Amino acid sequence: MSVTNFIQNNKDRFLNELLDLLRIPSVSADPKFKNAVFAAAEFVKESLIKAGADTAEICQTKGYPIVYGEKIIDPSAPTVLVYGHYDVQPADPYELWDSPPFEPVIKKTEEHPQGAIFARGSADDKGQFYMHVKAFEAMMASNDLPCNVKFMIEGEEEVGSDNLDKFVIDNKEKLKADVILISDTHMISMKDPSITVGLRGMAYMEVEVTGANRDLHSGTYGGAVANPINVLCDMIASMKDENDHITIPGFYDKVAELTAEQRARLNEAPFDLDEYKKKLKIAEVHGEKGYTTIERVGIRPTLDVNGIWGGYIGEGAKTVLPSKASAKISMRLVPDQDWHEISKLFEDYFRSIAPASVTVKVKAHHGGSPAVVSDSSVGYQAAEKAMEETFGKRPIPTREGGSIPIVALFQKELETDPILFGFGLDTDALHSPNEHYGVANYFIGIETIAAFFKHFKTLSNQ
Repeated sequence: MSVTNFIQNNKDRFLNELLDLLRIPSVSADPKFKNAVFAAAEFVKESLIKAGADTAEICQTKGYPIVYGEKIIDPSAPTVLVYGHYDVQPADPYELWDSPPFEPVIKKTEEHPQGAIFARGSADDKGQFYMHVKAFEAMMASNDLPCNVKFMIEGEEEVGSDNLDKFVIDNKEKLKADVILISDTHMISMKDPSITVGLRGMAYMEVEVTGANRDLHSGTYGGAVANPINVLCDMIASMKDENDHITIPGFYDKVAELTAEQRARLNEAPFDLDEYKKKLKIAEVHGEKGYTTIERVGIRPTLDVNGIWGGYIGEGAKTVLPSKASAKISMRLVPDQDWHEISKLFEDYFRSIAPASVTVKVKAHHGGSPAVVSDSSVGYQAAEKAMEETFGKRPIPTREGGSIPIVALFQKELETDPILFGFGLDTDALHSPNEHYGVANYFIGIETIAAFFKHFKTLSNQ
């Protein structure tokens, strides 16, 4: 039986297995889901064994474990390393979901006429990494696995992959491969497939502003004592100018500017601004002056408030000046910005703009480096041929606004360029309520991954 026929004959099972994985609430950021995160690791391990791995193990770290598995058909054959993550973002706020986030349902949408799986983690990243497991199973069952394959599926990507660096550094020989596949990105569309060749990095901060030593009556003290919420809002607002340019001194010093030719090529990707606004239900886009929307999310750094709180938010009224106000702020970074340096620049500037009427605390949560990968490597050529085979159209190289910190780690420690082989869409509501992943995307991803192995073996032998 061919790989394609095996996939077709097992579609229902492949889909139901993914739904079972999605039912596990493996939220790495929230300790109350600790047992579920470990359960997801066990699920991945068992899936690799059932698919045909020689070995599969749960490798403990100081945090959540890394699942490693491999199938070595011939030591002299090319080796593919697959990376993914089984942890997911928190599903909050639950009330904004149309269906429970860990009870997957399939519904048709405009972008997914064949149906989409609505569940937390469906696109990021359970649905995407599980394609690799199923492609591996299909190749094994068809006796058509042309390359050695290794899997490294972690459980802390959504909280910064704090323990992955040590694992990679300590296991370089174990992880040695000729190419690394990562499906944690998206395509332009099902009609216009694409391969990501650039990712932004990130620095994630938390700040706290404190005024008086307790909450105060807003009538008795209002106008005489600093309100930390007001001050925090003023401070955040001052971190961008009227052109949406970030005002932190030194922030742009190491930004690698693209040439006019590179920017022109980037903007050749199909993009309908009116359709973009329509899908988001916004009247106008917003961002740094002088750059297109494609450039703003692909090659420019950002600073955004991800959460802000303080004071009374319950029912009714409570006239109070809060003692504290806090915010979580993320900065997306581009080559050649270093997230450690940017975190320090942010902290120094935030402290410098605080008025004497308040005290501040700044905490750097986590971060990661930006990365650019080659579009001329054997791995990229194999991915290009595989997509052309299954989609009927040559993929477009693109730069994506998201962050996958381990890409730069792999480039440095394993000396291998990952192929960012994602099959989701930018409308799949990643990190948001009603996250979903197309059923058609899932299955064409499985077929394309299997085709990649075939082309990579052929091109590696040339």
